[in-house]
Amino acid sequence: EEYYDGQRENGYGGFHYDGRWAKIMPGIIKEYRLNHSSTVLDFGCKKGFFLHDLKQALPGIELKGVENHPYPIEQAMEAVKKDLILCPYEKLPFEDNSFDFVMAFASIYMLNFSGVLSALREIQRVCKGASYVTIGAYRTKEEKELFLEWTLLGTTVLHEDEWLEVFKETGYTGDYFFTSAKSLHLVRG
Repeated sequence: EEYYDGQRENGYGGFHYDGRWAKIMPGIIKEYRLNHSSTVLDFGCKKGFFLHDLKQALPGIELKGVENHPYPIEQAMEAVKKDLILCPYEKLPFEDNSFDFVMAFASIYMLNFSGVLSALREIQRVCKGASYVTIGAYRTKEEKELFLEWTLLGTTVLHEDEWLEVFKETGYTGDYFFTSAKSLHLVRG
């Protein structure tokens, strides 16, 4: 509870719906060729904001969200709460090739290294080919230090080249974004 809805020094500093996904949803729908009959998994769905905005944009779409902690599911948006599942990220309760698209935003690098490997393999297993993950990364020692000072739960923060090796090792072939001190505009005060 404190992590999601408490003070920033303990987590998100208040994790509330602000419609940010709605603004970029048309681009996601176009990029991943989603439609009303698509199946989508939000890996690390938190309170379901991404799924809510996707459901608003494409009524009838089949959605699932997985989260490894009960609190955000309990606090999830009513429109998608029934679509959210509490489960370990390293062993998803879905058949192979179940989803047209898997989104994993700010969830992979919260796992330990072994968990990261398992989670990426699971994402690859359950998706039909289209996926997008964000991962904690750096290119320089200073970027690494800044990122580690900023993050509270970023457990696996690797050099960008190391992430590419992890993708190769796990067979992950989807899209990715390096969340870094640079991309977050972090600077020393």
